[in-house]
Amino acid sequence: MNKNNVQIFDTTLRDGEQVPGCKLNTEQKIVIAKRLDLLGVDVIEAGFPISSPGDFKSVEEISKIIKNASVCALTRANEKDIEAAAKALKYAVHPRIHTGIGTSDSHIIHKFKSTQEKIIERAIQAVSYAKNFVDDVEFYAEDAGRTDNKFLAKVCEAVINAGATVLNIPDTTGYCLPGEYGAKIKYLKDNVKGIENVILSCHCHNDLGLATANAIAGIQNGARQIECTINGIGERAGNTSLEEVVMILRQHPYLNLDTRVNSKLLYDTSQLVQQSMGMMVQPNKAIVGENAFAHSSGIHQDGVIKNRETYEIINPADVGVNESSIVLTARSGRAALAYRAKNVGYELTKIELDILYPQFLNYADSRKEVHDADIHQLISLNKPLKSSVNF
Repeated sequence: MNKNNVQIFDTTLRDGEQVPGCKLNTEQKIVIAKRLDLLGVDVIEAGFPISSPGDFKSVEEISKIIKNASVCALTRANEKDIEAAAKALKYAVHPRIHTGIGTSDSHIIHKFKSTQEKIIERAIQAVSYAKNFVDDVEFYAEDAGRTDNKFLAKVCEAVINAGATVLNIPDTTGYCLPGEYGAKIKYLKDNVKGIENVILSCHCHNDLGLATANAIAGIQNGARQIECTINGIGERAGNTSLEEVVMILRQHPYLNLDTRVNSKLLYDTSQLVQQSMGMMVQPNKAIVGENAFAHSSGIHQDGVIKNRETYEIINPADVGVNESSIVLTARSGRAALAYRAKNVGYELTKIELDILYPQFLNYADSRKEVHDADIHQLISLNKPLKSSVNF
């Protein structure tokens, strides 16, 4: 693996689909999986085979059609789960089993009623058993974000010795601050024997709105895989957003890191997932939201019209959006009105614009937005302009 490449592990079809009301059937999952492969993600986590016959079938069918990305199946740390995953992945060109167990005191004491020593034993057994079926085994230390670093390092070293190829360090509850999560990754890089032979992976949740920031902090401290979902969907407040991490890495070249993702497909992929799952993203969602490249403030509009980079750090075309949007509202200035009028066929002179603009403001005050049809109406009803503007 190129040290400057960050692998994108997409879990839209597993973690993302766990959102209430977002259940997909096998056919829908296949459509999204094909798009993810075209998008250029490195790993597609297709499901949790032991959880239901439908999930097993989806993983199996996706395994048959994906030729570029690795196809991954989730398991708990027990043999039946791992056997089901291996069976579902039998057609995959690049199969990966993703197994693991909780490592925080909360999980060990309350969930498993166990001890640290027994948890390490179960982790070793799970990875060793999975290696009987596939070469590529990823281990997740659930709730690693709240796990003591020294114990987490012991677990990681044990599963590396058992044959794990990827170590997933989840901030399962979204509790960590970026500095804390980054320091956790650095601690593992500095203190786990054999860590140079595996890939450290960031799986961050968004309970405090820090999933993307934490994932980037992990990458800056040596992780080389990010587990994420399209539109940041996922349980509770969601997961790290794929489109955000891809564009953060691309827009900050001094990091000297990038992904294989074709960013020009990001917007269309976002739309596909929204339509398939019936879960619309908020308009102000970074990168793919309806307002991500929309400008309604007069000061911003004037700057963007003169030079797009004044207020846009991303070229809309780079993520598959046709162009920036100049939205006419009561906060818009003369430059925006002239720009939109020109787009619908009116070349307004300064005098004509001075006549029209007060009428526009009165009109805009009574509406949330002024549309193209409204511009036609304003000009047609404004008598001083009718003789000077060509219709």
